[in-house]
Amino acid sequence: MCGILGSIGLFEKEKFKKALSQLAHRGPDGESVWFDDAHQVVLGHRRLSIVDISDSGKQPMTDSHLTITYNGEIYNYIELKKILQDKGHMFKSTSDTEVILKSFQEWGTQCVEKFNGMWAFAIWNKNTRRLFIARDRFGVKPLFYAFSSKGFLFGSEMKAIAPLLDGIQLSSDFNWCLNNIYSYETSDKSLIQGIKRFPAGHIAEYGPGDKALAPKKYWETLDRIKEETGNYQQQVENFRNLFLDACKIRMRSDVKIGTSLSGGLDSSAVAAAMSFWGNQTIKNQNIQSEWQNAFVATFKGTYLDERDYAEEVINSLKLKGHFYEMDAVDGIEKLDSYLWYFEELFLTSPIPMTSIYKAIKSEGISVSLDGHGADELLAGYGHNMFNAVKDEPFNVSSIKEIADTFKKMHGVSKSDIELVIDGFAGKKNMLMFYLRKMLQISPEDELVKKLGYFNAALYQEFHYYILPTLLRNYDRYSMAGSVEVRMPFMDYRLVTQSFSLPWQSKLRKGFTKAILRDAIEPFLSSKIVRRKTKIGFSTPFTDWFTGPWKKFTLDLVHSESFNNSSVIDSQMVRESTQKFFRKKEPTATDGLEVWKDLMPYLWEKSFYKKLKTF
Repeated sequence: MCGILGSIGLFEKEKFKKALSQLAHRGPDGESVWFDDAHQVVLGHRRLSIVDISDSGKQPMTDSHLTITYNGEIYNYIELKKILQDKGHMFKSTSDTEVILKSFQEWGTQCVEKFNGMWAFAIWNKNTRRLFIARDRFGVKPLFYAFSSKGFLFGSEMKAIAPLLDGIQLSSDFNWCLNNIYSYETSDKSLIQGIKRFPAGHIAEYGPGDKALAPKKYWETLDRIKEETGNYQQQVENFRNLFLDACKIRMRSDVKIGTSLSGGLDSSAVAAAMSFWGNQTIKNQNIQSEWQNAFVATFKGTYLDERDYAEEVINSLKLKGHFYEMDAVDGIEKLDSYLWYFEELFLTSPIPMTSIYKAIKSEGISVSLDGHGADELLAGYGHNMFNAVKDEPFNVSSIKEIADTFKKMHGVSKSDIELVIDGFAGKKNMLMFYLRKMLQISPEDELVKKLGYFNAALYQEFHYYILPTLLRNYDRYSMAGSVEVRMPFMDYRLVTQSFSLPWQSKLRKGFTKAILRDAIEPFLSSKIVRRKTKIGFSTPFTDWFTGPWKKFTLDLVHSESFNNSSVIDSQMVRESTQKFFRKKEPTATDGLEVWKDLMPYLWEKSFYKKLKTF
C-alpha cells in the first residue's frame, strides 16, 4: 500500500517532488522518483513496506524497458510467480510489484485478469512510449487524473495532483457532488476543477502528445456470474471455502497484521478466519505469524458502543484486544488534520475511523483485515429485503418468510401486508407491479432480467451507490494512519459467487446474511453468529455536539471565516445549528443533520483553503 504520482509533460522536477510529499502519510517508509527525461515522464512513489520490505522491493521499479509505480497488493502473487517462473521468467525480489511487471511482459494488458487483489498502477513502456494505467475491479484503491497546460497527471489523491495544475478552483460539479454524496465516487467528477476519477475495473493507455484519456472497461461482474448449482448446504460449503481462502491470501505479509473489530458479524467473521489460519502451520505461503491483535473503538455511554460483543469475539478466539475510547475533545483538536487527509465530503466525521487506524499503527502494525463489503453482497442493511417479494410475488410462504425476517431483524410489529406495502413504497406501486406480473409484462431493466429484483438492488449498492463510497472512505481513514486495509469480502471470486446466489440463501430462517452465518458458525461464537442487532461505525454526533463540541460549534458558526464561506449559506446553517441547541432532547438524527450542514464548510476550511496555499 503506497501513494503514487506521475506525469508526462513539462513539469518542474522540484515542484513534482513537493507534490509527491503530500502523500507521505500513504507511504512513510520511503520516497523515490524516476525520470525519463527523453520522453518527459516522471513517476513518483511513497512506500509503505508490506511485502518484501528490503530495497529490492522499492519503487518505482524498472525491469528491462518497463517501469512501474504501484499502490495496492496482489494477494495471489505467489501463485502467479510460480506460473511465470515455469514460463521462464527470472525474479530478483520477493515483491508482488515485480510479479505485476513480469505479468505485463507475459500477458500484456490482459494481465489484470490474472490478479486477485486491489491496485492502482501505471507502467511506462520505454519501447512503445506508452503509459499503461489500471485500477482494480471494484475500486478499492483510488486513482485520479488531470490535464494541465504542461501535460498529463495521475495520482492517488487530489492533494498531490492539485499543486501541479495551472490553478486550484472549486469544481463546477461541487454542488452536484454535495447533493449526490453516495453517487459521485462512481462518476468521473471530483471536488477540484480539472481533476477526474479514473473508474474502477478499467484500464487505459496514454502517450506523449495524446489529447485525452479513454479508459476501457475490463471487468463487469454481471458477465462473470454463473447460476449456483447444488443445494443450500453445498452453497454454504462453497462460500466457506472461498471466504477462508480470501482471508488466507490476505494474511500474506512481511510485517505484523491485525484487524479492526466491531463485534458485528462481518468483522468478527474475518477475525475468526484469521484465527483458523493463524493456528495452523502453513508452509511457503508467507502467512504472517503475528496476526492476533484486534482493535476496538469504544463509545462509552452512547448507543454506538459495541465493546461487549467485541470482547466476546476476543475472548473466544483468544485474541489480544486493544480498546480505544473515542475522545470527543481530542476529536476537535484533530478534526482539521483528519479532514485534510480525508479530502472528500461525507455524512459522518472521519474522527473515530481515522483514530482507530492511527491506534493500530501506534502498536507497530501496518495491515488490518476488515469486514467491508458483506452488507452490500448479502443484504445486511435490510432495506432492500422486500425486493425478494418481487422475485416471488405469488408465493405466500416466501412472502411470509421475508416479512418474518424483517420483523425479527428490525423489531417491528406491523402485519405482513403492511410491511409488503411499505416495501413497495405504497399500495399504488404494489398494485401496478402485480398488474404487470399478471399481464406477463417483463421488466425493462436488464440487470433485473439477469439477476432478479433482489440481487439487482444489491448489485447497484455494491457497484454504484453505497459501497464504492465506503471503500473510498476507508482508504482515506486507514491511509491517514499509514495502515493498509485488506478486505476479504471484496475478493472477486466471493463477489461473483454471492451474486450467483438466490435470495433464499441470504434471507433465511429469520436472518439476513444467512449463508455467511452458516459458513462461519464452526469458527465463531453463536452469540455473534446469531446476533440480530446492527450498529454502524459512526460518530455519536448528538452526544458530542451537546457535550464537548458545543462551544466549538457555536464559535465556529459565528466566526468570520464561516460568514465568508463560498460553499454554504452561512446564515441558514447558523440558524439551523442554533435551533438544534435549543432542543430539550435532540435525537441522534438531529445531531447528524447538524454535521451534514457544517460538513461543506469544514471541508472548505480544512482542505480546500489549505490546498490553495501550495
